[in-house]
Amino acid sequence: MAMRSIARGARTGAIAGPPPTRTSDEEGALSAGPRIPRHVAIIMDGNGRWAKQRFLPRAVGHQRGVEAVRRAVRAAGELGLEALTLYAFSTENWSRPEDEVSALMGLLKRFILSDLDEIHGNGVRLTIIGNFKALSSDLVELIEQALERTAGNSGLNLVIALNYGSQDEIARAAARAAAAGPVTVESIASHLDTAGLPELDLLIRTSGEVRLSNFLLWQAAYAEMVFLDVLWPDFTREHLEGALAEFARRERRYGGR
Repeated sequence: MAMRSIARGARTGAIAGPPPTRTSDEEGALSAGPRIPRHVAIIMDGNGRWAKQRFLPRAVGHQRGVEAVRRAVRAAGELGLEALTLYAFSTENWSRPEDEVSALMGLLKRFILSDLDEIHGNGVRLTIIGNFKALSSDLVELIEQALERTAGNSGLNLVIALNYGSQDEIARAAARAAAAGPVTVESIASHLDTAGLPELDLLIRTSGEVRLSNFLLWQAAYAEMVFLDVLWPDFTREHLEGALAEFARRERRYGGR
């Protein structure tokens, strides 16, 4: 599996082929229950490049990306994660062509309509971070209905970052903290969109890019990071398991020795 940490190796730009086969070390790492991260976040990158390589419209890449989301959510629940945060639409994504933005919003709407029964049936709780209420009124209504329907579920917390930007989140949290009293690390953290979620343990980015793109900047302070060369539409359960196995092999020091 093409997998790198920030300090590991030069960029290869490799395009993932078949799903990776886990080694015996990865199998052993995954079997160690306490080393499974509580909270994993994914920057789902590469839909456009996946389509371009196949001479297909970008919209087709996004459609295949939704299929990868389904695989990731199912796998995350089965593997025992408490929270999975997916970077679905950033505040910067509004600068994309209008037809692409419209297609993305349409995919989100269809995903909620087609998959909510399965999500709810599997005990998944839906959470949104970011300003989703700035979206179209019909989509906001669908999202609010999904949030209400899944609010009592106790399985995987599926967190969708929607119209989200981390710098904006930190600025909003700091302003609320200042209005409430002394500004401290703890007071800012308590006003972040992710307040109440487990601390972020592992951040994964697909497509071979090595940057955070304004995603969970505060929360990633001590998170482990894994960068995969696989494009998001090709992401499988095996890629997630490989990243979890890499996490299990690492020694987390939090600035200590």
